[in-house]
Order: sequence, then C-alpha cells, then structure tokens
Amino acid sequence: MEAGTAARPELARILANGLAAMQIDLPADAQTKLLAYLELLAKWNGTYNLTAVRDPAAMVSRHLLDSLAVLPHLHGATLADLGSGAGLPGIPLAIARPDLAVTLIESNGKKARFLREAVRSLPLPNVTVAQVRVQDAQGRFDTVTARAFASLADMLDWGGHLLAGDGRWLALKGHADAAELAAVPAPFSVLVVHSLTVPGAPGERCVIELARVTAAPMVG
Repeated sequence: MEAGTAARPELARILANGLAAMQIDLPADAQTKLLAYLELLAKWNGTYNLTAVRDPAAMVSRHLLDSLAVLPHLHGATLADLGSGAGLPGIPLAIARPDLAVTLIESNGKKARFLREAVRSLPLPNVTVAQVRVQDAQGRFDTVTARAFASLADMLDWGGHLLAGDGRWLALKGHADAAELAAVPAPFSVLVVHSLTVPGAPGERCVIELARVTAAPMVG
C-alpha cells in the first residue's frame, strides 16, 4: 500500500471501529482480507487509475465501509455487481459473505484485469468476473448492485433483465432524487430508500431498493 504495511494496524483500527459503529459483525479473517484487498487496490491504482481516492484511511471509509453498509439489505444467494469498476461494492460484500455467489460485471479491460487479479490473489472462490457490457450480460440474480453507475432509469434499461423475478435491485446513491425516483420504468418499482450513515464518509448516502412488480391478476 502507498502508505506502507506499517499503516495496516491503523487501517485495521479504523475498519474495526467503523464496523462497530455500523453494528456489522464480521470475523477477523474477513477484516484481514478486506485490508489485503485495499492494499491491492492502492498498489494497482497508480497505474490503472481505479479510484480517485488516494488516501488509504479515506479508502477504508469511502470504499470498504460504504460498500459493507449494503450488507443488511442483500437478498438471496446470488449477486451481480454492475459496472463494478474496482470491485465496489461487490468485492467487500463477497469477502463479508463467502456464502454469496458474486458476479462482477465490468466492460473496461484494465478494470476487469484488476478484478481477476483480486479474485486470484485474495483469493475469492465465490466471485466470478464477467468482462462484458451490462446490456450483454447473462443470468438472473437475487440481488443486483450498482454504485454511482448511472441514473435509475438507465440502470434498469441496461441491466433489468439480470434481476430475478423476486430479486432486489440495490442502487447506491449520494441522495434520492425525487425526479429520478419518479422516472423508474415499469415493471420496476421503488420499495424503500434506506438512508446510510457511513463513519468517515462525508455527505449523504443511501441505498434505493427496487423490485420487479408483476401485474395483479384480474378479478371478475
């Protein structure tokens, strides 16, 4: 990591305190693997420009804790992370939930290369990398995540086919824009907007939870 491995105890403290504040209980080996992922991200970031966040302590809050805030809202046993980029939130969620089958969907070659290296080196046997456009991705998933990826309407237009019939779409946003919520296309509907408090991360954060709505049967 740019700050050197000597920074690991301080980063571990920030991570542990953040998890405690968010009331998220992870085993110690998961925290160790999260920090190993952060080291790998910082190492590759200089060449591949994976994130604009350069400070390791800020990465803990704005990448790890921000991603893990989604944990209570996961649905089912499979997850697709659209436009995964550096693997956020997909990789932290996969580390926290090794029982969850995670597919990272990323069309950019350099970013996909980093994701494959993370899966190999950490290692993450429950993670698959799909180097493909969201529109061309295949499969049906219980949970679909997207972090600062596009407008809700565009997200659903491009990737709505990936959501299982009873699945949940979790869009990570800074705030819930009323006009954007109103523009959600059928057959999808906003179920709830979860406000998030992420220690050390400035500004508003929320998860917009959506589902596929099936037409009610006609009566009479």
